[in-house]
Amino acid sequence: QGHIDMVCAKTDDCTKDMAKDGLDLRTDGEWVWADKTSLGGDNGIAVAMILAILEDEALPHPPIEAVFTVEEEVGMDGAFALDCSDLKSRKLLNLDSEEEGVFTVSCAGGLRLDCVMPGKAQPLKGETGYHLTLAGLQGGHSGGEIDKGRGSANQLMGRVLYSAMEKFPGMRLADIRGGRFDNVICPRNEAEAAIPAGQEAVFEAFVREFDAILKNEYAGCDDGITLTCEKTELAAAMDQETTSRMLHVLLALPQGVQAMNVDFPGLVQTSLNLGVMSVEEDGLHFAFSIRSCIASQKDMMEQRVRSVVEYAGGTAHKRSSYPGWQYARQSQFRDMILQAYHDITGKVGGIAATHGGLECGLFIEKMPGLDAVSMGPELHDVHSVRERLNVPSTQRTYELVCEILKRSR
Repeated sequence: QGHIDMVCAKTDDCTKDMAKDGLDLRTDGEWVWADKTSLGGDNGIAVAMILAILEDEALPHPPIEAVFTVEEEVGMDGAFALDCSDLKSRKLLNLDSEEEGVFTVSCAGGLRLDCVMPGKAQPLKGETGYHLTLAGLQGGHSGGEIDKGRGSANQLMGRVLYSAMEKFPGMRLADIRGGRFDNVICPRNEAEAAIPAGQEAVFEAFVREFDAILKNEYAGCDDGITLTCEKTELAAAMDQETTSRMLHVLLALPQGVQAMNVDFPGLVQTSLNLGVMSVEEDGLHFAFSIRSCIASQKDMMEQRVRSVVEYAGGTAHKRSSYPGWQYARQSQFRDMILQAYHDITGKVGGIAATHGGLECGLFIEKMPGLDAVSMGPELHDVHSVRERLNVPSTQRTYELVCEILKRSR
């Protein structure tokens, strides 16, 4: 089983329309990547492997049910909608993991939370408009990279503007937007604000100072971070009260790792990511991806965000809540896969849980008794323009999948 959708990321100078244009693939023989865009190895490599298996008439295997899901990246909507009543299998090999030799046997559950802070723009009263850009961040998968200390442009722009509001009373927010997917750590945010007349030089100095602050804070992890501003023509902006309410909320909302797992050292247990943000005609819209392998903590993080937003007069709507995948202490399928891996490579395979979401939990919930394992080839920096797939690892992983099928007859 794998999913056919991908996260479409591209560089600022890429003019490709990823809704219809093909990718420009590159390889050096060791890695495959796409020029100026994400690769879609997550999870196109699963689709490719499954299609190759179905096409191979000489490969020994048991009866196969191949499942291709849609909209995994936007909340596992395809797996939610799938009618599993016709599926007879009770062994699931999910090919949506990204580290060779590591077999995933548990994952976090998650949900999406869509929030709105109401507000309407009002005509300016002589203020000077500024366009701010916060860019150069690495971004990445909010499940796989949330523990690496990378900055969220959405959260940081909220902090910048809150600090500006304190320093320049009367500042008004006109726009703030960043991110395309709530499960991607936002690498870029652009905002517009109206500054009281006569404060232009001081405001520009403030932005330069904050740029230096961010460069210092994110040195060694997001070295490319930049904060810049330029004057722009603005016709309207939120009033001061609405601006204050919105920026208080953005500063107070949590972001990133909230708790670590004690059973799997180094594994994030609970986190949230402010992935998408924009100002629309009716106010400020933003969306969180919340994850936890403990259902009660997932609920608690929803409560925390909802309490901040609703206390300030906003609304929060939950969608795409999916279950976690609890570790099974006994698994004949897992034992067989580990033995096959050892026989082929001479190495001992690793067992891991992931903070990312996998569709296995939904399939297990729909198909009682299902024994599942997730695996895949070496795939780095998914959901970003640095995504790359290791060629030798893909070959070895495919050979292992074929061996698992042989042993499953």
